[in-house]
Amino acid sequence: MAPLFKNLCSVSLWITIIPLFGFLCDGGKILVVPLEGSHWLNMDILIKALHGKGHSIDVIRNTNSWYVKEKSDYYNSITIPQSKGMDEEFVDDMISKVINHERGKSSWLSTVKLFFDSVIDNYEMTKMVCDITTSIFESEEILKTLQEKQYDLMLTDPVWGMGIILAHKLKLPMVYNVRWTTTVDGHFNIAPSPMSYIPITGSGNTDRMSFFQRVKNIIFYFTNDIKYSRFSLPQYQAICDKYFDPPVDFYQLLQGADIWLMRVDFVFEFPRPTMPNIIYTGGFQCTPAKPLPHDLEDFMQSSGDHGVIVMSLGTFISALPEDVTAEIAAAFARLPQKVIWRYTGKKPSTLGNNTLLVDWMPQKDLLGHPKTKVFVAHGGTNGVQEALYHGVPVVGIPFFFDQYDNLIRLQARGGAKIVSLAELGENSLHAAIKEVINNPSYRLTMQKLSQLHLDKPVKPLDSAIFWIEFVMRHKGAAHLRTESYKMPWYSYHSVDVAVTLIAVVLIFIFSIFYVVRYVCIKCCSRKRKTE
Repeated sequence: MAPLFKNLCSVSLWITIIPLFGFLCDGGKILVVPLEGSHWLNMDILIKALHGKGHSIDVIRNTNSWYVKEKSDYYNSITIPQSKGMDEEFVDDMISKVINHERGKSSWLSTVKLFFDSVIDNYEMTKMVCDITTSIFESEEILKTLQEKQYDLMLTDPVWGMGIILAHKLKLPMVYNVRWTTTVDGHFNIAPSPMSYIPITGSGNTDRMSFFQRVKNIIFYFTNDIKYSRFSLPQYQAICDKYFDPPVDFYQLLQGADIWLMRVDFVFEFPRPTMPNIIYTGGFQCTPAKPLPHDLEDFMQSSGDHGVIVMSLGTFISALPEDVTAEIAAAFARLPQKVIWRYTGKKPSTLGNNTLLVDWMPQKDLLGHPKTKVFVAHGGTNGVQEALYHGVPVVGIPFFFDQYDNLIRLQARGGAKIVSLAELGENSLHAAIKEVINNPSYRLTMQKLSQLHLDKPVKPLDSAIFWIEFVMRHKGAAHLRTESYKMPWYSYHSVDVAVTLIAVVLIFIFSIFYVVRYVCIKCCSRKRKTE
């Protein structure tokens, strides 16, 4: 009996394992519509991980893409002919406008001008995306190729609406690699977002607002709404109206993604209401530090007990005006620390012997090095998350988009010091760096945040891959999606219920009033007749 029982157990075990083995190793087909710059850097990490799991990935790119390469070992590119997207020249122009405003004589007039410049830039970016989308829809060959591929999933960054529209055309379940959408912080599109304690992007507020800060929050909400609902969404809606029958609402398509892989967590983000299909994957691009190249390691060790300052302004900001770089270099030259500065512009005349300029740096490995004391950064989501992961305090120099808001979150927790462009100078930058280095609370705070961030049952990248594959296995995740986005605003906010209840109460009150009035009139009438 024992051998028979043993054989039966073996057979049972294999019957269990074989389907599981096939279940785990079945590769799917994924279509990716990414965004340029730092957004591509973290999307690229997701793509590599998915490729490593046996999935086939196609990536759509435009002809002048400067980050999404045409040839790759782990994805196939689909280049849309005669399509031009956001390039370095476009970004440099946006940056120069912000710098000129911040470092010039700011007034209400210049602020209004900057706002309208941002509206125009946003309109132009959206137009570029819509042109690429139109090129796809007008090409029978491209559409036929995409349809014949029979993809299992659309993975996209919803800052651009092309992936959203294309997913609807190809009838694909959709996963977002998201922090921002075509309109605002992704939470605002699907999760309840009380503006009394949830700061609007660009407001500079934290989750603890005074009365006037709440007024400012409301103002920023409506200015953002004007910027996007009047200038971006209509362009996407025009494509939907032209190519889809029956007609669809673009904003509902945006809200209808199955899973939102949110690139933050609540160690970094202020606590707020959320939804079951928002999965927090903040820091999924972070990894333990690897050994540095010999030349960089020698430079780090040469710093002695003073340590090293690492500076990088991200993927979009490669060079700055000469007067700004001269101020930054002069501030570094006064420090006893060594400095590694990722910078590709003209060498500043005030550059000190303690500063090393590099075209590229292994940022994650430098931040994880024990000699690194401070990270001087622009405040992009990736860089802030990497500093948090490695427990390195930050001196932030925000430029645009979400950078100031990211740094505000770290500063509110005591892990960063912000130096605005308006006040950026040799003395202010030098003082900020000295404060962060000499006050141990900054490093202790960041190390505590790092411990909280790392103390998770599942690594963020593993969680992201699981949910992508979950959507592929189940052809979506409709059970996690709220249907609230399909409700008209007056139903969502129960305005119709409130109006109905108020009407009923008023009718009841007026009915009582008229009954009492009628009775009083009758009584008075009888009394007169009796007299």
